[in-house]
Parts: sequence; C-alpha cells; structure tokens
Amino acid sequence: MPMPIPRPHPRPISRRDLFRRRGNWLAFGFGVGLIPLAPGTAGALLAIPFYLLLQPLLVAWSGWLYVGAVAVAFMAGVMVCARAAESIAAHDHPGIVWDEMVGMWVTLCLVPFSWSALLVGFLLFRLLDIVKPWPISLLDRRVGGGLGIMLDDVVAGIFANLM
Repeated sequence: MPMPIPRPHPRPISRRDLFRRRGNWLAFGFGVGLIPLAPGTAGALLAIPFYLLLQPLLVAWSGWLYVGAVAVAFMAGVMVCARAAESIAAHDHPGIVWDEMVGMWVTLCLVPFSWSALLVGFLLFRLLDIVKPWPISLLDRRVGGGLGIMLDDVVAGIFANLM
C-alpha cells in the first residue's frame, strides 16, 4: 500500500481570515473552525442543531425537501470551500468545516429520527471521516478544489448512512 503524501502542518486560522472573504464565515462553520482541537468534530456537532431545524422537511414530502436542502448546501459548499481554501492558501484546512456539516446531514438523510440514531450517525460519520477507508481516501488524495474538500465528507456521510 503506498504511503500517503505528507501534508504540511496547516497554519492557524485567525478571525481576520474569517472576514477576508464573505464565504469564509460559512466555510469555517460560523467560526467553529477556529476551535484549536478537533475542529472537524466541532463542525459535525454544529450540524446537529441545523439538522433538528431541518427535521420537519425530512418528515414532510417524504424527505425530498430535506434532500434538496442538502444538495443546495453541497453545491454552495463546493464554491465556498474552494474560495476559502484559496484565500488562506491551504487546501482542505482542518478549520474548513462546512464539509463536515454537510457530511453529517448526508449521514442523517432519510433516517427516522431518534436520539440514538443521531448519536450512532455522528460516531459513524466521524470514524469514517477520520479513518478515511477506501474509496474515501482515494477521493481525498485525488480530487482537488472545492469538490475535493466536499466530496470525501459526503461519501463518508453516504457510507455512514448506509451503515
């Protein structure tokens, strides 16, 4: 198995970075990405209140409105995350957490609500996002730009959802 290419340690993100471009605020999860320890986990946790707000859409219309909202969040994330990465000169910086938020929403998509499902979904998603089994690891290494930032987390969300 080939050794992964070492990535340089990302530089710390400042509040100034958040305001360098308007979309950075969204890409950095409204500032949650500034948390120094486990910003991805913090971003996934931030997704939960939004999920709870979107829960009525999951129930109404057999979930199609929820799926549409998540699709819009994904498409917006591709653009916003690409611009944020460009503005801080770092691809997929750990502080960019919009991808974790969308990955959590994918994880919980069309899953009947329960607190245990929410907990299991969170744990499965974070495990898959951190470990990055194949093909998630392949996507993480080979797909660049905003699509690359978003895609590995969405695929981790799909796998967690299926599990």
